[in-house]
Amino acid sequence: MKEALQEKFARDSICWGCGQANPEGLRLRSFPDGDEVVAEWMPGPNHHSFPGILNGGIIGALLDCQCNWCAAHYFMRVRGLDHPPVTVTAEYTVRLERPTPSDAPVQLRARIAEAGERKVVVEAELMSGGKRTATCSGTFVAIGADHPAHGTR
Repeated sequence: MKEALQEKFARDSICWGCGQANPEGLRLRSFPDGDEVVAEWMPGPNHHSFPGILNGGIIGALLDCQCNWCAAHYFMRVRGLDHPPVTVTAEYTVRLERPTPSDAPVQLRARIAEAGERKVVVEAELMSGGKRTATCSGTFVAIGADHPAHGTR
């Protein structure tokens, strides 16, 4: 099985959205694909907002983590690092375009829209059954050792 960014670089992360060490979390697995970071995730029976519909908060968490990993992977590539820096969310906006079915896998794609020295703007989308159901745009920042989140990956 192909190793996800989270498994390669943050095996001990407890993040509820993408932490592989959190058995109760979503355990999103993200993969580089050219200039994008992609993922596929299958909802479970406890991820509903209404019967057969994926909860909007779950969608937000998936997009937040996907964008964060896109930012971390970008900084790793452009800085020539062998390990991504820790990145955090400064702000993000999710737009729910249509109901997302909860009985089939969803696909996520994230890409860098704007890049700076320490922060990037990432745009992402969530697809289900070949239709875009949600989008996200946000600012993500590479942090230093003095930040409380540093050392969590």
